[in-house]
Amino acid sequence: CLLTFYFFLDFVLIQNSKLICASFKIQNSFTFVLIQNSKFKIQHYFKVMKDNIIRKKSFQFALSIITLYRDLSTKKEYIISKQLLRSGTSIGANIEEATAAQTKKDFISKMAIASKEARETKYWLNLLQMSQLVDQNFNEYLTSIEEIIKILTSIIKSSQEKEI
Repeated sequence: CLLTFYFFLDFVLIQNSKLICASFKIQNSFTFVLIQNSKFKIQHYFKVMKDNIIRKKSFQFALSIITLYRDLSTKKEYIISKQLLRSGTSIGANIEEATAAQTKKDFISKMAIASKEARETKYWLNLLQMSQLVDQNFNEYLTSIEEIIKILTSIIKSSQEKEI
């Protein structure tokens, strides 16, 4: 039985001329193939996330920012794109930290940091769009980050209300 999949390759990691990891998209779900000792291990990352919408969205957004960073680098935009890469990928990292928070206060703090990083990311995207340093439309990214900011704001507010 031969199965054929059509997919969009999103990310490839190569070390010492060997393929280590690849990410591709099939039917709106990212799948990672980790290559270890010539065996393929398929891991459905989002199934591990237990339907946590902000974790999913922030991870998808981080992947899109990495792709955007590569694109901006090929257009010789290095300064703002590096800032965008740092803040855009930091959102999900802080959300991941929040899921392992030891206290409610720690959780709120980590989510607040993620919110600040999201707002910084929005700033860099707006700056790139308005400055027209590169010929590119950033509306899709701005829409995504706005949605992430709204979700984070809601999480923080509801967590603070429960804390009182």
